[in-house]
Amino acid sequence: MGEGKKILIIDDEEDIQKMIRIRLQQEGFNVVMANDGDVGLKVAEEEEPDLIIMDIMMPKMDGYSCLKEVRKLPKLKDVPVLMLSGKEEDKVKDLFAFQKISGYFEKPFELDIVVDKIKAILKV
Repeated sequence: MGEGKKILIIDDEEDIQKMIRIRLQQEGFNVVMANDGDVGLKVAEEEEPDLIIMDIMMPKMDGYSCLKEVRKLPKLKDVPVLMLSGKEEDKVKDLFAFQKISGYFEKPFELDIVVDKIKAILKV
C-alpha cells in the first residue's frame, strides 16, 4: 500500500483529478490537488509531496513551466514527476532527461498502469 506517501495531482480537469485521487487513496496514499500550475507550484512548496502527477496543458501556467519552476526549488528538485497529456508531444521526450521526468502517460490512460508506475517509483 501507499504507506502514507503524499502525492500531488496538478490537473485542470476535475474528472481526472477525482479519478486519480480516489484510486490513490484506496491504495493508502495521501493526496493533495491543484487545478493549475500556479496553484500547483504553491501547493508543492507547502506540502513537499513524495511524487507529483502533472498535466501538460493547463491554464495560467502549463505543465512545462510548472515543472521548470519545481526543479528550481532545492527541496523539490529530485521529486519524481509523472506527466499527463491529452496528446503526444515531441517536447515530452526531451523532458525525460532534461527535467528528470519519471514517466509520461497520454490521456486516456489506464489507471492501473499509472498506479503500478507510482508504486514502483516510490518503492511501496
